[in-house]
Amino acid sequence: MKAKAVVFTGVNEVAYLDVEVKDPGPDDVVVDVEHSWISVGTEQSYLRGERISGEQVTRAGDVLPFPQVAGYQKVGIVREVGSGVTSVKPGDRVFASVSRVEGMAFPTGGHINPAVTHVSQVWKLPDVADGPDALAYAPLVLAQVGYNCGMRPAVAPGDRAVVIGDGLVGQWSAQTLLARGADVTVLGRNDGRLGLLPAAAGRVNLRKPGVHEAVEDITDIQVVVDTVGALPVFRSMLPGMKRNSHLVSAGFYGHEGQIDIQELRPREITLHSPSGWQPDRMAATLAAITDGRLQTVPLITHMLPAHQAVKAWRMIQDKQEFFLGVVLDWRQAETR
Repeated sequence: MKAKAVVFTGVNEVAYLDVEVKDPGPDDVVVDVEHSWISVGTEQSYLRGERISGEQVTRAGDVLPFPQVAGYQKVGIVREVGSGVTSVKPGDRVFASVSRVEGMAFPTGGHINPAVTHVSQVWKLPDVADGPDALAYAPLVLAQVGYNCGMRPAVAPGDRAVVIGDGLVGQWSAQTLLARGADVTVLGRNDGRLGLLPAAAGRVNLRKPGVHEAVEDITDIQVVVDTVGALPVFRSMLPGMKRNSHLVSAGFYGHEGQIDIQELRPREITLHSPSGWQPDRMAATLAAITDGRLQTVPLITHMLPAHQAVKAWRMIQDKQEFFLGVVLDWRQAETR
């Protein structure tokens, strides 16, 4: 069958194309996609050719992973289900992660419509998630990373937590830690993004003069969550970390990501390294969005028709205007 998709055709090259999708099997769900949410950091690393099947490209001569259908998260309405599927039915609103595609470097991708998705990668949304409300669940995988970062470490009410990074994972890590009663400070580099944090969160713009000295004065730290792979910033936190504190590392470190265990040993710091997504964590994150502990829609700064995905990526790559949550709307008719 045919589908439309956002395709990375080469390094820093994006296109909106017709693609081939294998006909659905007994364990597949066909979804008419309404919205897909760009995971800016992860998808950019693939667009730059830095990863192959989720791993870093570290050896000269590796074949770059192109073409590929970008992304891994979307919401829509079930069109049909295979004979072996009982968890969802036609008409249900669902979240779907990676979906099948043919003729690409990887056999799955995210920004594709219609989406033929194995039932294990489909989650039924609550009945309250009807129409526009379903949009809140579109970044479920990425929100799950932030939620997991905030849930992994031991935290008691009043404990100090520092989140490095003001992007989406940093936002959802901060929201989760605040919901657990932590005293949260976010270290970022963009006043606009820092301004989207909950009012209870402290915020520091690392680009402003004199802030590094102020950061080094933060003490009694129970948790550091690094969402961007900023090891020098983490090391500036080390003197202020308590014994038996926690480092949660969710950032992509490129080819430089080495943490010396001897740096952690003097304070008996526990290292957590969450990545990917698991069914139990996805279910917990879905519940957190439903009950309001995680806010997603307020973080959307841009929504473009899916056929304007090239324009969306040009904006992301040029970095000439403020953005955070970038969503593709697949309901709008394509124009030529």
